[in-house]
Amino acid sequence: MSGENHVLAQKILEQLGGPANIAAYTHCMTRLRVTPVNFAVVDKEAIKKIAGVLGLVEDETLQIIIGPGKVNKVTEAFGKLLSSSGEVNLEELAAQKKSELKAKNATPVKLFLRKIANIFIPLIPALVASGLITGITKAVVQGGWLAAESQFALILTVIGGGLFTYLGILVGINAAKEFGGSPALGGVAGILIINPSVAGITLFGEELLPGRGGLIGVLFAAIFIAIVEKHVRRFVPQSLDIIITPTVALLITGIITYLVFMPIGGIISDGITKGLLAVLDMGGVVAGFVLGAAFLPLVVTGLHQGLTPVHLELINAIGDDPLLPILAMGGAGQVGAAFAIYLKTKKTRLKRAIGGSLPSGLLGIGEPLIFGVTLPLGRPFLTACLGAGIGGAFQAYFKVATIAVGVSGLPLSFLVHAEQILLYLAGLIIAYAAGFAFTFLFGYKDEMASEFE
Repeated sequence: MSGENHVLAQKILEQLGGPANIAAYTHCMTRLRVTPVNFAVVDKEAIKKIAGVLGLVEDETLQIIIGPGKVNKVTEAFGKLLSSSGEVNLEELAAQKKSELKAKNATPVKLFLRKIANIFIPLIPALVASGLITGITKAVVQGGWLAAESQFALILTVIGGGLFTYLGILVGINAAKEFGGSPALGGVAGILIINPSVAGITLFGEELLPGRGGLIGVLFAAIFIAIVEKHVRRFVPQSLDIIITPTVALLITGIITYLVFMPIGGIISDGITKGLLAVLDMGGVVAGFVLGAAFLPLVVTGLHQGLTPVHLELINAIGDDPLLPILAMGGAGQVGAAFAIYLKTKKTRLKRAIGGSLPSGLLGIGEPLIFGVTLPLGRPFLTACLGAGIGGAFQAYFKVATIAVGVSGLPLSFLVHAEQILLYLAGLIIAYAAGFAFTFLFGYKDEMASEFE
């Protein structure tokens, strides 16, 4: 298996123009993200045709979709190939490309949303693990298989719930880092919001509530402390920087947080939660259909990661998240579409691509199917969206909600309320079936798959 990963990494590197054309690289859950020195010498079509590559997305980086788990090993092999070549200084080349990358796709809204996504993406493994442990524990307790007061149940509850208690600190660390500040100061900014001692403070006749403003308030405070830190540093002698800069930054941020960020963050948080709940209450199945059908296009842009704070804020404000089960139907509609294509196509390469991507899709990671199968084919992407809309309408009608954030697909069944598990699974099957039916009946013909020859 390690040999296969090495061969795949080598083939990718060759089509990227060799080691000398690599300015920087990293990976996420499913993609090897590469910044070439010269995009013009990259053979994108050849990369798409490499066995083991599930798709290619071009943004400010080239995002080569390999799939969960495998991408970690291929990235490791890719790094070893670069190190052994001796032809490239990644840090130096990355610095040379920095200004170019900022200019490319640099619309303010897109850049800001990408920064927000970058704050939460590193937290996804911890969110998934904590959410699954919390969800499974609650299901087991409510099912009567484990006494709620037992020591084992308490241990599991503490293990699963710890992240959500102190999530503001991790968000603050990542936010400060993303906006050029010290991670430790960002963590302190998060503590300013969640500190229980805040309850002893009364301002303008109102007692502050610990956690008021939620993650929105944390983002405000952490970004602000990073900005203040950078500005203060300009005027402080280097010999006194370690003493004066963080002290002044924290003092100013603390005062502004309690006077401004917590109240404003609370208003925004209330607006988001009440607004979404109003849409779901008034729109019902129609809102569920639209939200479910629109999620896959969001994934294509990568902006779906920006929804993570919204999900977390819903859980923080009302105790559960009715939005996530609806959006999770996006992946389910696509799984159904992929099954339909698999049955209809006679193209071996397309069958192989679907077979390699379907397990990930069933487990809630839809990007390999999106970029490797349905999006390149065109019409199946639209029929997958229609299938997702049907599933989303079902989830909205029965008001299915999760108690934590995690990956979608089958694993999300552990995160919905125990009494709603069967309803969630029924909606998932409906989305599978709808995506399958739409695609099988009028969404796919083998003539569409010329690039899979």
